[in-house]
Amino acid sequence: MTIDKTILAELKAALLKEKEELESNLGKIARPIDKAEGDYETSFEDIGTDKDDNATEVDQYTQNLSVENTLEKKLQVILEALEKMEKGTYGFCENCQQEIPLDRLRANPSAKTCIKC
Repeated sequence: MTIDKTILAELKAALLKEKEELESNLGKIARPIDKAEGDYETSFEDIGTDKDDNATEVDQYTQNLSVENTLEKKLQVILEALEKMEKGTYGFCENCQQEIPLDRLRANPSAKTCIKC
């Protein structure tokens, strides 16, 4: 099974939409690092210099860091799927190298593996 160009375009559009949403959410709590696409650095609001302000900043940073890590990992998976589309290797299981069923790709366009794996 080769993925039809129309379906591939549909899957690519879904990936690009999800990429845009992730980048928007990341932009609220982190800033992009120039070195690589999809790489962000957590930021926090500078509230002040007293002890309570510093504690609040540390708490905010800690919360932002965990969210940033989760969103960044999802973004990396999206970027990998888009890269595979460009290379013509999209839609194949990373474990068994079999084609990933179209229903699975429609449900999760960034899927790396088939259901069995």
